[in-house]
Amino acid sequence: MLTPFKENGDVDYEGLETLVAFLRENVDGLFITGSYGSGAMMDVEERKKVLEVTMKTVAGKIPVIVMVGSTNSKTSTELTRHAVEAGVDAISAVGPYYYNHNNDNLIRFYYELLEAAQGKAPVYVYNNPNFQGYEMSLDLMKKFKEIGIHGVKDATFDILTHASYHRVLGNDFDIALGTEAMWLPACSLGTEAFIPGLGNVYPEICRQMYIEGIEGDYQACRKTQFKVNKLRDIMYLARSTQLAVYAMLEIRGILKAFPRSPFVPATEEEKEKIKKELKNLNML
Repeated sequence: MLTPFKENGDVDYEGLETLVAFLRENVDGLFITGSYGSGAMMDVEERKKVLEVTMKTVAGKIPVIVMVGSTNSKTSTELTRHAVEAGVDAISAVGPYYYNHNNDNLIRFYYELLEAAQGKAPVYVYNNPNFQGYEMSLDLMKKFKEIGIHGVKDATFDILTHASYHRVLGNDFDIALGTEAMWLPACSLGTEAFIPGLGNVYPEICRQMYIEGIEGDYQACRKTQFKVNKLRDIMYLARSTQLAVYAMLEIRGILKAFPRSPFVPATEEEKEKIKKELKNLNML
């Protein structure tokens, strides 16, 4: 889920309530303060309040997963303790970023998150090599499983890696796909969940694709997957998919919000191009 900001850079908590109220009727769960959620761009108190507002607005209707990753264990364990006290359904953390950490460091980091969670919520690795700055090997993922990590949000965009998770880690390790871009092949491997940035603004088509895949209607799912990926192409008209979501929420009339600086919002010209392409795809 995206985090809305005001033009001056403050978190838009009213906008957050609006977005959560829209999504809770159209999705099966929320993954907050992650990449689209700008978790790395907020301070600890802002991240805590985003969680609190989300939990209050969701009101138990759907599960909430919170991303607590940061540069260090102290911050991430503090966010984890706050999250379990708030009653989240699961904890997730991208590998600590900025420094290139070795396996011993990473095992310690996730073990400390498990200790902070105290068994009150399952803990997931969020494997995003582009954002954390390094790869996580399959052997490391096996060690995560051994220490009690419940599963992984796989944002490697590598279907062979995804397949290896299923083949090696087994059915008792929960494997979620971190993108809508390759749901069909992931679903055929046995994946049962995906976390789509596009779902912020077009949850309906994401849910349609999910149901088609889960029910094994791969012919229909293939058609929907291609349409979803065309929507992703349109998103790059705003220079990144994250920036496009802010623009598309405004275009669709759901919410007017801004990304936090130094991200530059989509220009009016870019918004018009996006709007034109969405109309061509019959999505407006």
